[in-house]
Amino acid sequence: MRYDIITIFPEYFESPLEVGAIKKAREKGLITVNLLNLRDFAFDKHKMVDDRPFGGGEGMVFKPEPLYRAIQKVKEEGHPYVVYLSPQGRVLNQEIVKELYEKDHLLLICGRYEGIDERIREHFIDDEISIGDYVVFGGEVAALVIIEAVSRLVPGVVGKRDSVEKESFSQGLLKYPQYTRPRDFMGYQVPEVLLSGDHARIEVWRRRKSLEATLKRRPDLLKKAKLTPEDEKILKEFGWEKDERP
Repeated sequence: MRYDIITIFPEYFESPLEVGAIKKAREKGLITVNLLNLRDFAFDKHKMVDDRPFGGGEGMVFKPEPLYRAIQKVKEEGHPYVVYLSPQGRVLNQEIVKELYEKDHLLLICGRYEGIDERIREHFIDDEISIGDYVVFGGEVAALVIIEAVSRLVPGVVGKRDSVEKESFSQGLLKYPQYTRPRDFMGYQVPEVLLSGDHARIEVWRRRKSLEATLKRRPDLLKKAKLTPEDEKILKEFGWEKDERP
């Protein structure tokens, strides 16, 4: 998986890319991350990449020329899927993460200020993605979210593939509760079924807990989840009505 990132703050990524699973994945060659400083593509002596918006208004807008040159530079080396990170984009979820993983090569454009010139947005962007219905200072944090979420799907990045396949959202449901040692913590006990060694019973318990947690915390997820007749039976025990689904 290859990521190219266009940003005016390449130093923003120095520490996050040098820790944990992302660092190991880069060292193994499972993922590649290239940083492009947008100012390197501005040809005036002041390295200006933004200007006041036509028509007036507050803030600054990224100029089209530097962005175009940066995008074309990456395209000289491959066929990236160009993503503009913006609060106006599709809200990121696990299905979109899977879509991005299938692209193999992502070019992430980190917006700042009031955004980018609309001509770049209309003619040179393949997708526009937001990480949530809120506003942050820039797209750099969103780029890191996408790198982490997508990289988890790359074989070899996560030690146990089973962990990826059973984590929250991967099957459209929240994950079941987890416990570890000690068995007794301040009088609070680990559920006996998890100590039974009966893996079939444990899987049934985990599925029930996953369905229960999703119904209580994120019932909206059930609208798209792939539910079996047994799942629906369990959910009805918890008070779910099937006609709540569209």
